[in-house]
Amino acid sequence: MSEQSSAPDLDVHPLTSARWSDLEALFGARGACGGCWCMWWRLPRKQFEQQKGSTNREALQSLAESDHPPGLLAYRHGQPIAWCAVGPRGDFPALARSRTLAPFDDAPIWSVTCLFVARSARRSGVSVALLRAAAEYCQLRGAPILEGYPVIPRGAAMPDAFAWTGTLAAFQRAGFREIRRAGARAIVRRELSGLLQN
Repeated sequence: MSEQSSAPDLDVHPLTSARWSDLEALFGARGACGGCWCMWWRLPRKQFEQQKGSTNREALQSLAESDHPPGLLAYRHGQPIAWCAVGPRGDFPALARSRTLAPFDDAPIWSVTCLFVARSARRSGVSVALLRAAAEYCQLRGAPILEGYPVIPRGAAMPDAFAWTGTLAAFQRAGFREIRRAGARAIVRRELSGLLQN
């Protein structure tokens, strides 16, 4: 399978330096949300707060220029419409520091920590397709298990800004199963062995 995903209606590619300008266009001046630039899970909290904005942008750009892409960028009709941060769990040290999301077994986990979908493409199945593409991407790189940390909605509706780790329903539709509850989040996993043969 090539780097291009087979997800319907989407072309999904690892974020590299050649695609950096597309991510900037998708995230906009605010870096997706409040200067985050998808560095929340990658940095100590104090450092994250100190470098909100341009320094976080530079940090993510540096990762995009490395040999280890920090996530996937999805396109529709040539336009970037969605982002998924994904990689080995160790890439996201804030997970290990979390009291509710810290590892609870020794499984060799890869993690999806963030989903960002352009406003014009929300509620159209993009998150589900992107999660399926992320599973294929990780399986090709030898990951046996992909884990996510979706929010569990309270009440009838949840603002989009609070769903940046994805929703439980989207993960379930993408083939993940709930392992345990962690406060306002669920921990979900998808076994990847044999995925591309199914």
